[in-house]
Formats: sequence, structure tokens, C-alpha cells
Amino acid sequence: MSRMNLSLHRLLAAAAIATLATLGATSALAQAWPGKQPIKLVAVFPPGGSVDQVARILAPALQQQLGQSVVVDNRGGASGSIGTGSVANGPADGYTFAVVFDTHAVNPALIPSLPFDTRKDLAPVALIGTGAMVLATHADSPFKTFGDVVTQARTGKGPNFGSIGSGSLGHLAMSLLARNGKLDFVHVPYKGGGPLMNDALAGHVPLAIGSVFLAKPHIDSKRLRALAVTTSRRSANLPDVPTVAESGYAGFDAPAWWAVLAPAKTPPEIVKRLNDEINAALKQPEVANKLAGQGIEVRIGTPEAARTFIDGQIDTWAKVVKDNNIKAD
Repeated sequence: MSRMNLSLHRLLAAAAIATLATLGATSALAQAWPGKQPIKLVAVFPPGGSVDQVARILAPALQQQLGQSVVVDNRGGASGSIGTGSVANGPADGYTFAVVFDTHAVNPALIPSLPFDTRKDLAPVALIGTGAMVLATHADSPFKTFGDVVTQARTGKGPNFGSIGSGSLGHLAMSLLARNGKLDFVHVPYKGGGPLMNDALAGHVPLAIGSVFLAKPHIDSKRLRALAVTTSRRSANLPDVPTVAESGYAGFDAPAWWAVLAPAKTPPEIVKRLNDEINAALKQPEVANKLAGQGIEVRIGTPEAARTFIDGQIDTWAKVVKDNNIKAD
């Protein structure tokens, strides 16, 4: 054997040994997981919101199942991208995960300077659930049905609608509806759900679109009238309210959603194990009922199914942002 071939043989052998050592270390890490180190769920929005609530509903269930401490760390800001970035750029050791909201799929189009690649730097672990957005109006409004809204929106003098902010799911959903249905709406962005509901209840904005969790107390008290929900199926929380899809816009589906993500290089065995544990937690009636109280319908599925769903959401909303020249607040 020539010296060149011998050197090449040794290099290949060394590379194979290094690869096996890496795989062995990864496998050992996955088998030992979780160890004595606490598991951290980074809720990428401040305390009190739905992301925070989802994380705090999951944490005790996972802690009981895994026999390991599970803590919630709120890292809000920049529509969830600050907390998500800390996870994407953090250690992929299976002890830090992000709990994200539907803004995760919108941020790549709205925030071009994200310090991470949404698709490449994060691995979906599980889709926790989806929820409807509801279009509502003041109880004394002339809009009695969704059809009444469409009728005015076709005149070219469309009604104003409020959302929790520019680039929010409610804003994008109405923009998608307007473009697909050739309807005219005027967007009024608010700084969050509180100000939006205050003006909707006072009749200062004709229409408001927000989560079922945000609007339902006012719908139940008859101060707001629900006109339509944005999901493909009716909401279990508002079963008498029609969907946009069944109101003449077949295929329309704009769900809010919540998911758990890991750094991309997290060992797949750990991702699969946590997915199994999350699915087991979601099957617990106590957990499912608490999420339902937030307007969330649980979704049981694999990491691969979560990735397919999230990738589809990224594609859908990137097109809406571009087509409508939507800018972040």
C-alpha cells in the first residue's frame, strides 16, 4: 500500500471513529435524559398571556411524568423573537425549549433581521393546540351577521376593524380574507387586547378580531356579538358561531396556535421523548380542560407533523405580508 493510500486510509478510519464517538455521546446523552438538571420552558411572551399560560399548564404535568424539575422562564419582546432566539442560539442539550405562539410563523416576513433562521435553527417538538380567532361587533351594531359585514365590504367603503396590532394574526387573517374575497376593510391597530376590547365595547371601532379567549367573556355577557370564527371548524367555545369558510369562503383557515420548539441540534431521541411526554400530558383531562379554558383545542401529533404545520403557516403568512405590504408596529 502506498504512503498516500495509507494516509487516506488512516484519515478515513479516524473520521469513522470520531463519528461513532459523536453518535455514542449523543445516544448516551439521550438515554440519560433527563438527568438532574432542571428543564426550562422559555415562554416567549410576558407573564399573563396565552403563551405563558400554556407553558405553566404543561410544566407541572411534565414535571410529574419525568420526575424532574420543569421551570418556566418568561423572555418576551419583539413579538416573541427575543425568547425564541435565546433558545435557537442556546445549547442543544435537551434542557431548554421554547413555547411559541403563531407570531413565530409571521416574524420571518415582518422582522427581516431575526438573529436566527426560523426553519434551520429550531426543531419542532410538538404542536400543542390551535384556537379560533373571532370577528365580533358591538351588541348595538347594525352588523347582525357576517354576511352584513361582507355586504358593506363590497361597496368599496369597507368598515374599520381593530386588531391587537399590525402584523398580528387577526390583521393578517382579515387581509387574507379581503384579498381572496375582493373585500375592502380598514385596519385599526391597537397596542394589545385590552385597548382593543375597550374600544369594541364602547362602540368606537365597528369590528374587532381577537382570540376566543379574549372576546368570549364579552360575547357571553351580550356586550359583543360574535359574527364568525377564522378556523376551518367551529370553535367548541362558540359552537353557534359560523366559520368564515362556511359563510361563503371555502377553504379559509386562519388558526391561532401554540407549539414547543428545541434548538435544531438537539438529539432526535430527546425530541421524540419530549414529544411523547407532551402528548401524554395533553391526554390528561385536567390539562386538556385548562387549555380549553384558554380557547385552545389540543393537537396530538409527531415532531414531523408539527414541522409540516409550522412550515405551512410560515409560507401562508409570508405571502400575505408581501402581497399586502404589511409592516410591523
